[in-house]
Amino acid sequence: MFQIDKRIENTSLLIGHVAFCQIRLVRDQRYFWLLIVPEREGLSEWHDLAEDDAAFINRLMHHCSAELKRATSATKINIGAIGNIVPMLHIHVVARQAGDPTWPEPVWGRGQATKMSLTEEAWRVAVVKDIITSFSDE
Repeated sequence: MFQIDKRIENTSLLIGHVAFCQIRLVRDQRYFWLLIVPEREGLSEWHDLAEDDAAFINRLMHHCSAELKRATSATKINIGAIGNIVPMLHIHVVARQAGDPTWPEPVWGRGQATKMSLTEEAWRVAVVKDIITSFSDE
């Protein structure tokens, strides 16, 4: 039975599902940051995915990346599945802006998360819901 890692659960908000994947919003004002978490037990590496699941997630990442860039006018979208601290397979999709707190360095392990205002969180949640809906309509 699939169980989300507590570190992911405690630092992000579940916005919805696309097929077998959770789409989560990382609670950090500094970056508009999504997580795609496949609900498959025992996955830690990309190659642990069944080929069909990997192809589906690749399509989902592509969609999330393009839509997040469009919604935020990001300078760059960073995508990664690092897993050094949280070994459960999860994919980061992060909208980066030139001059953001860690630009041009990676966001992982840098500084402390900053709490979002309720207004900002509501806007981001709405954007992510739109991203999910537009993928489901494809």
